[in-house]
Amino acid sequence: MAVKIRLRRMGAKKAPFYRIVVADSRYPRDGRFIEELGYYDPTKEPSVVKVDVEKAKSWIGKGAQPTDTVKGLLKKEGVL
Repeated sequence: MAVKIRLRRMGAKKAPFYRIVVADSRYPRDGRFIEELGYYDPTKEPSVVKVDVEKAKSWIGKGAQPTDTVKGLLKKEGVL
């Protein structure tokens, strides 16, 4: 099972809000997920990122691969 840390889109049309989740790579983008790690709100100025650092480090230690976008967010938060 290939586990990814990725964004799950929420919010209304033209008003995106994302949750950072751990999911099997075979599941659809907004489908089933294993655990929620935080959220990302690009509509605020400056954009808001909230991540549970302990959970994120735990999942990366277990072999979960973050997507490119999430990798950038995690670097900004000091997880990677």
